[in-house]
Amino acid sequence: MEIIGLLALGALVFLLASVAQAVTGFGSALVSVPLLIPVVGPVQAVVAGVLVSTALCAHACVKERGEIDLGLVKRTSAAAILGLPLGLVLLTVLPEVQLSLLVAGVVVVCALALALVKLPPVGRLGQAAGGFISGTLTTSTGLNGPPLVITYQAAGLEPRRFRATLQASFLVQDVFAIVGFVLVAKIDATACFIALGGLAGVPAGWAIGDRVFRGLNPETFRRLVLAGLVATAAGSVATTIH
Repeated sequence: MEIIGLLALGALVFLLASVAQAVTGFGSALVSVPLLIPVVGPVQAVVAGVLVSTALCAHACVKERGEIDLGLVKRTSAAAILGLPLGLVLLTVLPEVQLSLLVAGVVVVCALALALVKLPPVGRLGQAAGGFISGTLTTSTGLNGPPLVITYQAAGLEPRRFRATLQASFLVQDVFAIVGFVLVAKIDATACFIALGGLAGVPAGWAIGDRVFRGLNPETFRRLVLAGLVATAAGSVATTIH
């Protein structure tokens, strides 16, 4: 695909992804990675998603820094950093078909988990486990959101605090993930051009999604989170089978 095509693809995909991120707090990779995989493959899709996510989450953290639960961020991020190398190994070793299946499987499992009527509470050990799994998924599939969604919803965070805390956690993971991608030489021109286009689509996407978010009550917010996971799970499975 030519440079203009990659830029346009990135702008469109990450405009949609940013809307999802603003509305649910975590939807960027769940939208972007499945959409990009059929066009550029799983590795470039994951790398481009992390590059754009870094800028998106940094912007959100600055805007909503007063809502961030720093204790949760520290506990989950410390464990996530330990999981990042394992994810890099999976990204390097797994064939593209298996990596695509992993993407689909992660989304399906997490959608089913969030479909529970009431999530069980998790303590510090559960928060660390959620962080470790999220870190592993950051560098292998780009889909680090679902484990943290489950962990933070179980912690009982209200929607605005939930969204802000997720952005802070994602930002920490994304920065370390980029360092890892550089070390294993996974950042190429294709991923960079898609990410550059994606940066153009992020502001409008976040603005649209934020307007929707402001009108949501907690129960509607939870339903949208679950619906987003289910829809993306279906799309991931369909893409992989195809």
